[in-house]
Amino acid sequence: MNITKKYSLKKKELSTIQLIVIFYLSALIISTLILKIPLAHHENVSLSLIDALFTSASAISVTGLSVIPIKDTFNNFGIFLLCIVLQLGGLGVMSLSTFVWIMIGKKVGLKERQLIMVDQNQSNLSGLVQLAKRIFITIISFELIGGIILGFRFMKYFESPLTAFKHGLFGSISATTNAGFDITGESLNPFSQDYFIQSIIILLMIVGAIGFPVIVEIYEYFLSIKSKKRYHFTLFTKLTTATFVILSTLGTLIIYLLDSRYYFADRSWHESFFYSLFHSITTKSAGLATLDINEFTPSNQLFISILMFIGGSPSSASGGIRTTTFAIVLLAIFFYAQGKSSIKIFRRELHSEDVLKSFIVISTAAILCFVSILVLSITEKGTVLQVIFEVSSAFGTNGLSLGLTPMLTTFGKILIILLMFIGRVGIVTFLLILRRKDNSQEKIHYPKEKVTIG
Repeated sequence: MNITKKYSLKKKELSTIQLIVIFYLSALIISTLILKIPLAHHENVSLSLIDALFTSASAISVTGLSVIPIKDTFNNFGIFLLCIVLQLGGLGVMSLSTFVWIMIGKKVGLKERQLIMVDQNQSNLSGLVQLAKRIFITIISFELIGGIILGFRFMKYFESPLTAFKHGLFGSISATTNAGFDITGESLNPFSQDYFIQSIIILLMIVGAIGFPVIVEIYEYFLSIKSKKRYHFTLFTKLTTATFVILSTLGTLIIYLLDSRYYFADRSWHESFFYSLFHSITTKSAGLATLDINEFTPSNQLFISILMFIGGSPSSASGGIRTTTFAIVLLAIFFYAQGKSSIKIFRRELHSEDVLKSFIVISTAAILCFVSILVLSITEKGTVLQVIFEVSSAFGTNGLSLGLTPMLTTFGKILIILLMFIGRVGIVTFLLILRRKDNSQEKIHYPKEKVTIG
């Protein structure tokens, strides 16, 4: 058997999940090499390979954690390249590839549809090409409109219109893709009193975090109103939206209450409201901030870590365990306490497989983060709270930090890169990488026996 045949055989043995991971790893390597080229840097700036890899991983996973100052490292060309990498991470490798395939007239085959299905965390093959196309058009439209609006507003803060629109477009892309990168060097702190800018950024962050299928369904709903047709939202959209709204509302309230006698004590009601709301939304995955998170109390920082661990919705630019996972686990606990064996919500009954998958995701994520916290608390110089916050931020692909990121050792950087990558592709995808195609073991059954639990 020659080398070509061996390669062809190995290629055929790769599962769809493994191919997706390979595509993301390839994108990571290419992005690292792109961001490392001297033409992308300011004069006399040298970017090490590990720092380029960390920045690339943070951009591909749309996290926003950075071991280097973006503003002082990359020139305008470098920022343009970074925007491309953010689009790749935010939209997903397959959604972007699908749109390119459509543009060049290439037919999207079954294998490509399977890849899109896995990349967008969908359960069936129907309508995937149309979904990918709508995701691309919708997100790009929001980014452009948001960039124009912010650009005009930023003219109040920057002397040059070109600089204002550069900041506006980058800010819009960073918010919509939930990347959390900034080129001000201070995140959104300079605009902490500008509620108009904050409102636009909040809207863009929600677009990126609530789930692309939800955005598409809302679009289809408005089309149905024009055509006077009755439209039914899927259970996914109902559960995702309800959980997102509840978490955002509770997050706003609890963030305020935990610092009501401290950081918010001398603030006006509108300042307190916008600070609390903004940081409740940004914990879904965006990582942009209008204040120094270090000024919050430790209890608030710990609560924000929990929100980052949960993350945003599935099939979005967010990371973490995802909102639906969290909701299903809570519902399962509630219904079990009621003595019920099935979970019913919005006049639908959840599949037992989805319930089991939710518990596996949250358990695996908890173990992964706990081990990472334990290891980093030994290898890094930060406090335990800083490490917890850093790990939650990396896994939730958030980007908020208590200042530990620039002090990370090489080992710490590698571990955070792995967490960001797993957070982006998702726990389910991460576990399925190890799944064997041969499921003959399932044909063997043994006698069942009960085990004492709890």
